[in-house]
Amino acid sequence: MSEQRSVVVTGAAAGIGRAIARRFHAAGYLVGAYDVDRTGLESLAAEVGEPGRMVTGALDVRDAAEWGQRLAAFTERTGGRLDVLVNNAGILSSGRFTDIPLDAQQRIVDVNVKGVLNGCHTAYPYLKATPGAHVVNLASASAIYGQPELATYSASKFAVRGLTEALDLEWAADDIAVRAVWPLFVQTAMTSDMDIASTRSLGIRLTADDVAKEVLDVVRPRRLPQPVHRAVGAQAKVLMASSGLAPSWMLRRINARISR
Repeated sequence: MSEQRSVVVTGAAAGIGRAIARRFHAAGYLVGAYDVDRTGLESLAAEVGEPGRMVTGALDVRDAAEWGQRLAAFTERTGGRLDVLVNNAGILSSGRFTDIPLDAQQRIVDVNVKGVLNGCHTAYPYLKATPGAHVVNLASASAIYGQPELATYSASKFAVRGLTEALDLEWAADDIAVRAVWPLFVQTAMTSDMDIASTRSLGIRLTADDVAKEVLDVVRPRRLPQPVHRAVGAQAKVLMASSGLAPSWMLRRINARISR
């Protein structure tokens, strides 16, 4: 097995995924950057300028067979080692639930939930073979309480939350830590045209690099146990802390006010 630390990042062509890939590359990892956007991947590789430590490839996270092919090819370079899997790929549609076409909402579930399932299941043998491996799933502060005008996206992140918690318990014996990173709204192309009540109330304050810093920090070796969930930014931290203390009726009231 190679001594080179390695990471696979999905949705790496732009936004948060691109920032994560760059952060891990700067930290010395061999980076596998995957996306459906081939042009974005080409520009990422050109920007990094070190082909020896950046592998790019097309990957539709909904396709388990593609996952198998990409991971097999990537881990050939590492002798089967995979230190970190970052399930970042995700999409959203914002607006009233009944105004968003059903096929668009089904695609959100396919990418945001099925994509994470495929990644975790396919990567497991490589993670198990690597001491101290991590999975980092991109969740969202919308998984604290269901968000109006983001209903299906919010539901998909609740699924990611549940899967993260379950696998962290299930895979502990295999020395695999499974974590979820929870940003609020982030300044990316995905939110550039978003105009819903909660963004008007809270603003869009985080950058992609804010999230990337947290993802890299999550996988740093530590002596003490770390929480499964990591909020990103002051707003998400306050919301997450309040969710652990407030009764459900109060959480509903808080979210109703934010989304008014």
